[in-house]
Amino acid sequence: MAGVAVIGLGLVLTPGPNMIYLVSRSITQGRRAGLISLGGVAAGFLLYVVAATAGLTAVFTLVPAAYTAVKLAGAAYLLWLAWQAVRPGGDAVFAPRELPADPPRRLFTMGLVTNLLNPKIAVLYVSLLPQFVDPGKGNVALQSLLLGLAHITVALTVNALIVLGAGSIAAFLGRRPLWQRAQRYVMGSVLAGMALHLGLDRSRATVATGP
Repeated sequence: MAGVAVIGLGLVLTPGPNMIYLVSRSITQGRRAGLISLGGVAAGFLLYVVAATAGLTAVFTLVPAAYTAVKLAGAAYLLWLAWQAVRPGGDAVFAPRELPADPPRRLFTMGLVTNLLNPKIAVLYVSLLPQFVDPGKGNVALQSLLLGLAHITVALTVNALIVLGAGSIAAFLGRRPLWQRAQRYVMGSVLAGMALHLGLDRSRATVATGP
């Protein structure tokens, strides 16, 4: 479980769709809007956990081409995010963005959709989570559920802190252009590294089966 928590921490600290949306929403519409959006993100996490517990990985084990397609699509998306970060005129994660003021229902829905379409989360639950399941340690479904909940706890804690501090961080970086530029290049490098690792990874999805 500790291994999943560490991987989850690394993923949540790596800028991606969830962080970009939550930060943008918090800066433009306030902390309350950011936390409501985070509620939608949490719902997305729960849906992934339920799917993983129900044996989503088995589908990718039976259809290797689908698993490969998911990985390559995720790698391509991460590369696109990396380019958006380092391209001339690109924005940093904490750069204020103009977003319309949305009602709570739409905030929640957008948080949910952003998370469900996040390739980092899909890869975590499809290819990484099953590696920590040990059929010899008892009920496989229960293990998957507990591992998923461990990741959710880490992700929501860190994201909540990001939402609460987004405005202060943005103001701090706004007064320091060099720091903001460095953040963009660090973010782009990390995303590109993840994309290359994911795209070159030759491992296959595995499925754990109980006795």
